[in-house]
Amino acid sequence: MKSDVKIKSGRSTGKGKNIRKIMKCLCSGEKKAGDNMIPASPSAFENSGSGRSSRTGEIINKPEIGNIEEAESSLRESGCLNYEEARALLGRYEYQKGNIEAALHVFEGIDITAITSKIMISIARRGDRPRKRSQNFTAPPMSMHAVSLLLEAILLKAKSLEGLGRFGEAAQSCKVILDILESSFPQGLPENFGADCKLQETVTKAVELLPELWKLADASQEAILSYRRALLHQWNLDVGTTARIQKEFAIFLLHSGSEACPPNLRSQMDSSFVPKNNIEEAILLLMILLRKVVLKRIDWDPSILDHLSFALIISGDTRALAGQIEELPPGILHRQELYYALALCYYGAGENLTALNLLRKLLGSHEDPKSLPALLMASKICGENCDLAEEGTSFAHRALQNLDHECDQLEGVANCLLGVSLSVYSKSATADSEKFTRQSEAIEALEAARKKTRMTDPNVLYHLSLEYANERKLDSALHYAKKCLKLEGGSNIRTWLLLARILSAQKRYTDSKSIINAALDQTGKWDQAELLQTKAKILIAQDEFKGAIETYSQLLAFFQVQSKSFNLGDKKLLKQKLCWKITTGSVA
Repeated sequence: MKSDVKIKSGRSTGKGKNIRKIMKCLCSGEKKAGDNMIPASPSAFENSGSGRSSRTGEIINKPEIGNIEEAESSLRESGCLNYEEARALLGRYEYQKGNIEAALHVFEGIDITAITSKIMISIARRGDRPRKRSQNFTAPPMSMHAVSLLLEAILLKAKSLEGLGRFGEAAQSCKVILDILESSFPQGLPENFGADCKLQETVTKAVELLPELWKLADASQEAILSYRRALLHQWNLDVGTTARIQKEFAIFLLHSGSEACPPNLRSQMDSSFVPKNNIEEAILLLMILLRKVVLKRIDWDPSILDHLSFALIISGDTRALAGQIEELPPGILHRQELYYALALCYYGAGENLTALNLLRKLLGSHEDPKSLPALLMASKICGENCDLAEEGTSFAHRALQNLDHECDQLEGVANCLLGVSLSVYSKSATADSEKFTRQSEAIEALEAARKKTRMTDPNVLYHLSLEYANERKLDSALHYAKKCLKLEGGSNIRTWLLLARILSAQKRYTDSKSIINAALDQTGKWDQAELLQTKAKILIAQDEFKGAIETYSQLLAFFQVQSKSFNLGDKKLLKQKLCWKITTGSVA
């Protein structure tokens, strides 16, 4: 057993010699009979050496002498400085100088297993200490200042290992601190725990550091468990630290690429929400952070809304995002930015008219009438509605005026939207001459878009092909449809369908059927309904009724599976409706 070593005040002479002996002894990992008396005055540490470190990294170059004095004076309460505590002090001194290799060598001499039980007993007795000492009362093996010093040494050992790139070992070392405290206080740390020393500061740093170390060690599941442990156990963390951990955890869940198992919340209520996957858990964390912003518990951080927007968009719930944005306190977002963000959310949720009304407010004379993103978005929304197509052309013209030939790519987008709006607007024309004029203007706008984008935008080529097909200019339509299909790599069903229908309009039924079969081979089962409908029509046009019936049977099976999977209604009624469409030839 290592014996305790008395602290002497020491004289001014001989201190340098004594401290050199201590350092030599501790760094060699041996204890000699002549070194039982260790002077622990601050001056001894001051005289032990100075100078710059060759390996600094994130570590400061000068030792914090005030911290050493505080630790030494607190250890004098028990009248002794034992072997582990002396190593903890010397290791911290080397670490603060930037000598992380020397610090690690000193820290590795501390027997963590041996001191763990003493630390746990000392922590437990701190909470159970009677007001008046009885005859049966025994003093804890360590003071709280000694406990704080040793736990800090374990943390600094972890940081030293991190600095040397030994991330897995660093995480294991850091985990020891949390294991000790969690075993001592299963229900969480008491209030004001370690307030009279650096213990709470060490706990906070360890809780925040552990998941980062696991991430550096490429241990995703351990990092996720450490994040959950940090947030679910009571560590007496301040609001800012908790918010940082929640934000980093949410980002990790969104972008780590590792799917986490759902959390097992022991204390959850029956009605509480338990996230089922990474996205749900990240959304929950980010919504909690946004609520803290609303309640003014933490400062506004724009990245919280950015990450929440990403999470809700990929989950397909932009309506919920709109609700979160609407709850933000005034002044967080500028009114123009607020209108545009909400318009995007409502448009993504399918509430196009609500989105358009917000854009109209944004583009009003008192707001930002020249906002290019808002003009383009408003034109797109209007171009999808026959009743709003005329307004869509107006928005597209305003966008082109504001661009003033500054950006070919944006001009191409604006011209494409103008062409789409004009094409839709032509369908409401009463006179043939008016319809022909609008169709010609649509072709002109789409051709301008094609030139500006240099045949690199598949959306422009698709609408140009579609417009030529509507005007029965089938050769031009076929040319652009093929170019579009090549650019998209066959990833868009609408282009396959357009190409097949153009070939069918040219009476090239065999080629059209081949295109549909190729599309069926490259698409998922849930995307094949419209392809099967088109194939059946082509077979009917070729008088291949047996093949058409088989295709309709496949389509019926598709609807049956879809109805069963998504509970879309009564299957019998679905069969009746489909059979009626088949017999009347109204399947489109």
